[in-house]
Amino acid sequence: MQVLPKTQTIVRYQQNNGKIYYGIVEDGEILQLTSGFTEIVNNDLKYDGAKVKYGDVKILEPVVPSKVVNFGWTYVKHARETGGKANLKEPILFLKPTSSVIPDQGEIILPSSDLTNQVEMEGEVALVIGKRGKNIKEEEALDYVFGCTILNDVTARDLTKTDPQFTRGKGFDTFGPLGPCIVKGIDPTNLRIVATLNGKVVQEGNTNQMSLSIPFLISWISQVMTLEPGDVLATGSPSGSCPMKSGDIVVVEVEQIGKLCNYVK
Repeated sequence: MQVLPKTQTIVRYQQNNGKIYYGIVEDGEILQLTSGFTEIVNNDLKYDGAKVKYGDVKILEPVVPSKVVNFGWTYVKHARETGGKANLKEPILFLKPTSSVIPDQGEIILPSSDLTNQVEMEGEVALVIGKRGKNIKEEEALDYVFGCTILNDVTARDLTKTDPQFTRGKGFDTFGPLGPCIVKGIDPTNLRIVATLNGKVVQEGNTNQMSLSIPFLISWISQVMTLEPGDVLATGSPSGSCPMKSGDIVVVEVEQIGKLCNYVK
């Protein structure tokens, strides 16, 4: 069986027969792998000879994480627009349950109006961890990143403003769109983010504007919890977060990664 060289863009998808694979995207086609995620992060990429068209399969969440870690108020303007504190020495920390994660093209289901009346979008760069780490040194932090993807940190803003912590407002089912792919070999500290709502640009920023650096965040969280391969770290949102309503289409685009598109229902 042929072993592929190092690759850049990896997707996880479901064939029409229901089987799930990882694959490498090249020129609109997917080179199908027999490798699982553990093998992929160890650069053991085995190609089974099959090619499929990107549009002929269902793109899934690019990874199945043990946890989704979110850092809040890492951009000064977003912290201020949401009533938070800017230029913190440590980030606001919260977790999204894995039940919140949905793929590219998936539906964001708005909760009942009895629960929330202000659901907003937040486009973010997310890191996928490639190896187990605890007490990681800041200067070694990027070595633990397998690749980058996109996360829409959907938020019930009225709840995060009133609850003592963010779990409820961040944790509804479908509140964690993730994908569409993992891209290896890019610098997460300098990536442009553009989010649109129904085609109108509402967020625009760059990870180089963060008030806390990505290596610092990785090191900091590893003092608290062990990072496992496949874990997702969402690095925070630039300003421009805004409400969504049923029927809206939200797209988060990050340079060198692609577009994460979801439909509000």
